[in-house]
Amino acid sequence: MATAQISKKRKFVADGVFYAELNELLSRTLAEDGYSGVEVRVTPVRTEIIIRATRTREVLGEKGRRIRELTSIVQKRFNFPEGNVELFAERVANRGLCAMAQAESLRYKLLGGLAVRRACYGVLRYVMESGAKGCEVIVSGKLRAQRAKSMKFKDGYMISSGQPRLEFVDTAVRHVLLRQGVLGVKVSIMLPYDPTGKTGPKKPLPDVVTIHEPKEDEVPHSQAAKPYGVNKEEQSAEPAVTGPGAVGQGYPTY
Repeated sequence: MATAQISKKRKFVADGVFYAELNELLSRTLAEDGYSGVEVRVTPVRTEIIIRATRTREVLGEKGRRIRELTSIVQKRFNFPEGNVELFAERVANRGLCAMAQAESLRYKLLGGLAVRRACYGVLRYVMESGAKGCEVIVSGKLRAQRAKSMKFKDGYMISSGQPRLEFVDTAVRHVLLRQGVLGVKVSIMLPYDPTGKTGPKKPLPDVVTIHEPKEDEVPHSQAAKPYGVNKEEQSAEPAVTGPGAVGQGYPTY
């Protein structure tokens, strides 16, 4: 965001307000195109805004017309100098693990008149098949009767507290404006652990214990042939007992 010299506190507040307003604008404008979040990168030359969506072709528009329109709107609204802000569209790698995309999908299913239970179970199954560790869908409002109620659908493993919740759980909330009233939709997805960091956090859960197989002790070749506890000199010094008095020849030993 284009700002003059201001204090650190004011800068962080201004950046937060800018991100919130930009996110709201894009979520309303690109709701039908599977909008899944935005990332703002500030460089010394310009400000780059990366829009994540499931259908990037619709976001770009015909010959990039729509993205240029959005760039112009953002530039005028937030007083950026000419050519100082640029918008890019990025495809979401796995939309089954994106809570925003699934909340929008559920919203359009409910607006289309699909039964709440069927729509929620469809989203739940799709998320779990995409490799999520767990999923929770909550729909509340006037579902069938005049009395408002809340329905909760769960599958898999879900954590609800602590720092790992901020890293592993992706949450999105949407409002569905129906004729009988407004429904609230909340989708929470527990992301899987991924060492590469593509589909989930690089850091594993703190309570996960991994037991490794013990390493086999490698015995040196020189010691392998030697009997345990007998030196090579002692072994060579002992005379071999043969003849009728030898042990194991069928004669009694006293």
